[in-house]
Amino acid sequence: MRQDFSTIPNMLKIDLVPYQVIRLFFLICFMLALVLFSCNSPASSGESKKQVDLAIEGAYVLTMDGERKVYPSGTVLITDDQIVAVGPDSLLAGSYHPNERIAGEGMLLMPGMVNTHTHIAMTLFRGLADDMPLQEWLEDFVWPAEAQFMDSTNVRLGTRLALAEMIRAGVTTFCDMYFFADGIAEETKQAGMRALIGEGLLIFPTPSSPTPEVAFQRTRDFIESYREDPLIQPMVAPHSPYACSDSMLRAARALADEYEVPMTIHLAETQREDEDIRNATGNSPTAYLAELGVLAPGLIAAHSVVLSEADIALYQDHGVGVAHCPESNLKLASGIAPIPALRAAGVPVGLGTDGPTSNNNLILMEDLSLAGKIHKVASMDPSVLPAEELLAMATIEGARVLGLDDEVGSLEVGKQADLIAIDLDQPHLTPLFSPYSQIVYAAQGSDVTHVWVAGQCLMRNRQLLTLDETAILRQANELGKEIHEALLAGE
Repeated sequence: MRQDFSTIPNMLKIDLVPYQVIRLFFLICFMLALVLFSCNSPASSGESKKQVDLAIEGAYVLTMDGERKVYPSGTVLITDDQIVAVGPDSLLAGSYHPNERIAGEGMLLMPGMVNTHTHIAMTLFRGLADDMPLQEWLEDFVWPAEAQFMDSTNVRLGTRLALAEMIRAGVTTFCDMYFFADGIAEETKQAGMRALIGEGLLIFPTPSSPTPEVAFQRTRDFIESYREDPLIQPMVAPHSPYACSDSMLRAARALADEYEVPMTIHLAETQREDEDIRNATGNSPTAYLAELGVLAPGLIAAHSVVLSEADIALYQDHGVGVAHCPESNLKLASGIAPIPALRAAGVPVGLGTDGPTSNNNLILMEDLSLAGKIHKVASMDPSVLPAEELLAMATIEGARVLGLDDEVGSLEVGKQADLIAIDLDQPHLTPLFSPYSQIVYAAQGSDVTHVWVAGQCLMRNRQLLTLDETAILRQANELGKEIHEALLAGE
């Protein structure tokens, strides 16, 4: 039988009084709104309500990404070795379940700093020979001391001492040229830091290699051992144009090309180097390396002080990156590198401390501040290298020089969780108007409280977690007494 629905409106009129109709209408609207809110709420979405290893909440977050995003009250989420979210607290709140939660009030979070040039095991010679020109310093003091004391055991000790110093000062990645590269790499991995490491190649015997041939074989073996390592990037490391022969420099470039690894070299560091190479070859050191085929993308040119406009053009044309070491260059009176001109030419520039015998520390934050000031006075222009650009040189630009900018140098989703926390609740960091200026011109290495590399916490509340600092200091002091008695007691 066919149902007649024509009577329904009349039935409603009879059975429902007006207030009941209104009540039903608002109930339906409320239910629809609840459904829509539930669908769009991060807290209720199974996909957004993610499980993460670590949440740092309520911090002042300085990302150093391409847009230079800053979150005065931000959150960073980490899972395994990666950053999985970064943004304002208001956006991320309620979207995750952390295994560990850190209250970031009073903290400034930023990318870990990148030291683009050093010789870290030389911490053992800190203060051994100061106040003299580079060549005298090398030939009369450093190289003889290395020959006598830098065996594999002591290089490892000097490395551990340096790692403790760098972690405390917020450095998470470094680029190192020295001897016994395999030992430096093992100590670095155990401490949890990230590094580019190369065996120093010189034309004369070194502590690890009696001949250049042995040094090249050590380099090849080292590359084979670490070419797939997540923290250690092997590289080829000829010392300089004046400490390597033509054939060594060509062989170094060939080896780097064969394995597709970076290469680093001291280049154009002093006026004497420039004069000696010009007298020997008729070219500047830079043009000499270009003629040999050494200049190429992936080359990290340390110092780069004595450069002409033609040399800068060669850097630009060949994709060379620069490790700027202002404190070492000033202490050795090597000069002031033309950093504004290099940057204007599009040459990537990072900051380096150089070794702790010519600096005399590995606290990159000091070089960061000094770099800005010397270039302002050298150009007599206070607007040169503003604080934001300087901090980029210590983070994302330094990572670019090392070929690691896709992995580190900024706080971005998908990048490695290499970051540091700075304690803002201190007199010399109060009040805060510009985070860039505060870090560059006011902060100190000792202001760093926490350090993470690849998601692993290396320092928490200023306590080192992966190094036995007490034992390291005791052993270094004991060795220091031996070095003093052997080299300085007769002075």
